[in-house]
Amino acid sequence: MKITDVRTAVVEANYDWTFVRVYTDEDITGLGESFVAPGLTAIIGDFKRLLIGEDPRNVDRLFSKMRWAASGAGSMGGIVYNAISGIEAALWDVVGKYYEAPIYRLLGGKYRDRVRIYADCHAGEALEALDALMIARHPGWLPEEAAAAISAEINHPVHGRAFGEAATDEVFTPEMYANRACEVAGMGFTAIKFDLDVPNPHTLDTHSGTLTHAEVKFMVSLAEAVREAVGDTVDVAFDLHWRYNVSDSQRLAYELEPYGLMWLEDPVPPENVEAMCRVTQSTKTPISSGENLYMRYGFREALEKGALDIAAPDFQKTGGLLEARKIADMADAHYVAVAPHCIASPVGTIASAHVAAAVPNFLALEWHGMSVPFWEDMVVGFDGPVIEDGFIRVPEKPGLGVELNEEVARRYARKNEPFFGE
Repeated sequence: MKITDVRTAVVEANYDWTFVRVYTDEDITGLGESFVAPGLTAIIGDFKRLLIGEDPRNVDRLFSKMRWAASGAGSMGGIVYNAISGIEAALWDVVGKYYEAPIYRLLGGKYRDRVRIYADCHAGEALEALDALMIARHPGWLPEEAAAAISAEINHPVHGRAFGEAATDEVFTPEMYANRACEVAGMGFTAIKFDLDVPNPHTLDTHSGTLTHAEVKFMVSLAEAVREAVGDTVDVAFDLHWRYNVSDSQRLAYELEPYGLMWLEDPVPPENVEAMCRVTQSTKTPISSGENLYMRYGFREALEKGALDIAAPDFQKTGGLLEARKIADMADAHYVAVAPHCIASPVGTIASAHVAAAVPNFLALEWHGMSVPFWEDMVVGFDGPVIEDGFIRVPEKPGLGVELNEEVARRYARKNEPFFGE
């Protein structure tokens, strides 16, 4: 069997869902998904030259071939791995179909029939749609009543320390968080996550990475409201998006200890392992990170130095499904659980679920698609809803176990991107 083509399609959802399809001379095709990135489809197109004529069953060798071919662009990290990850997942779909086995069996078999999902609740009532540079946009499928909020976000972006002003007209209240927590828990989810670094009236500076006393108290009030709303039977996590310095992260983590968080995610920027260690080792609140680390090599130092209580790789960018398995094994050697980050469509989410089923130290898999009305409709071949009562039942069909719903994908496809070569 030989690879004959590699093509892409992009759907404009809450993020750009970039799908990769690998074609073979035996009429078997494989489907994967890559994490959003600027210029992503062009990178995937460049890799095609390396893959034509290759046997798709040599997944790990082809991963290495792509990795080292792009080594001049950053062999240890960077958006080339977003591209490689989608291609690699599509190769596993081909292999599973060829051998008539689901992907999880190719990764060692399964520990669990159902994969626990944690619902990302954003910021109370927030409805977000972001482009490849994480700047808010207003795609056509968003309801009109969301337009004003999106427009305000576009004019006053707050997605990073590099830009954005402290002033805001919108404040996410504890009541909003509590109401959303009850709503999502009522859908059957046993684990939920909220953003904690949201606009509030006490922020003085978005560039410095510092927190005022009033900001800390405001953040704690959000956490308290969520915990009181859902009680002790629902696990609760909060995300900080790498915004803060070490001392203020330590202070916030300490103040959150009474609320028994499942984790506090990315309090400090990810590039400094020693800084993360100082936060992690100063608090009883579990610290999670890893969505911006690449391959097992990116996790090695953080795991060896005890910087992570919970590892959170994103399987659509960290190197693919086999590399995800290797990361989980490395974490397991340090008795660290894995809670994969995931902002994908059902294609990437189900691919991640295959890995989650196959590793012992799995905790929960992220679902970031609650705001997208067509999320469930993006695939065909799944028996019932993809997510039911807060779990995904692992597919037993060969390969990924589902196919892309091309009718729905075409409806929401990016206008300036080819749709699988068309």
